[in-house]
Amino acid sequence: MSHNAGWAQHHPGQPVPPWGGWAPPAPQPGVIPLRPLGTGEVLGGAFSAFRRYWKPMTGIILAVQGLGLLLVVAAIGVAALGAHDRFAAVFDRPKGDPPAADDVAALLLYFAPVAVLALVTLTLCTGMLTALCPAVIQEAVLGRPTTFAALWRRCWSRLPSVLGVVLCVGLFTAGPVLALYAVCFPLMIMPGDRPGPSPVVLLVTVMGVLLWMPVAVWLAVRFSLAPAVAVCEGLGPVAAMRRSARLVGGGWWRTFGITALGYLLATVVGYVVQLPFVLIGVFALVPTIMGAGDGGDPAALVLGFGVYLASILLGTAVSAVFQVGYPQLVLSLLYVDQRIRKENLAEALVASAAAPAPGRPAGPGPAGA
Repeated sequence: MSHNAGWAQHHPGQPVPPWGGWAPPAPQPGVIPLRPLGTGEVLGGAFSAFRRYWKPMTGIILAVQGLGLLLVVAAIGVAALGAHDRFAAVFDRPKGDPPAADDVAALLLYFAPVAVLALVTLTLCTGMLTALCPAVIQEAVLGRPTTFAALWRRCWSRLPSVLGVVLCVGLFTAGPVLALYAVCFPLMIMPGDRPGPSPVVLLVTVMGVLLWMPVAVWLAVRFSLAPAVAVCEGLGPVAAMRRSARLVGGGWWRTFGITALGYLLATVVGYVVQLPFVLIGVFALVPTIMGAGDGGDPAALVLGFGVYLASILLGTAVSAVFQVGYPQLVLSLLYVDQRIRKENLAEALVASAAAPAPGRPAGPGPAGA
């Protein structure tokens, strides 16, 4: 059975029956009942999916972020080694003595490729992490286990389409603002009769950004299900965005509200997870600072700062796993919910749940991972 079995587009079946009277409970092979979901069921299902599949999700999120960080740090180190003679010529100069244009240009030539590499790396990491959660939800709604290797292969195979979605949505939502800045920023810094930026240009820039923000939010929500479409249905970027617009149609406010709740919960839980690490770092740092004020050992002060920074970084990395993964799990479940409501996807999912998983004999198996 392929990854997309049961997930391909199909014509709606029988209308979803009303739930006002008695009806048999919907089957629930995985983290959600296979029927139209309420807000609490979407948010709770995302929590359940994270809890069941936290090991492979954490492994992929940390691996992607770690590889990206190592690559950028290595590039910065190479650029710093190549340009170390230019730093003193640019930054260590007498007051009022500007650096030579050749030295500034040399620094830019060394570090401009690093900035481009960092941008490309960030985009690739975003694409991998955006593809991860729909791949998890495909297994979570059926209650099937998965592994780090299986998820990695799935994310990698759908990376081009998901990257296309990320870039297109980013272009549609942020492109006009970037174009506005490209036009207005040179006018702001252009010398004129009065010091500071032109009030008219500044007003046009601020008003343009404020007027575009509601449109950007509307577009972002309209295309928010496109990554899940690209992963679950195997569509390309443009087709996935069109499909997302159709699925969100008629339910924009609901999609917006549940998505906002998902991001809010991720922020709160991430802060709670990070707080103990911050406290450990503060408890390690405060005594060393107080001791240094009384002529204490400088090495202890350095050690205290080291423990503090290590605690902060570790807490940030741990909390980022949930803050990155949970909102995308919510969006993936919203995709499933919209398809159940509009296309009666539940029938196909029930059939997929009853069939044996790829490479497994028929019969019941454990849910989760």
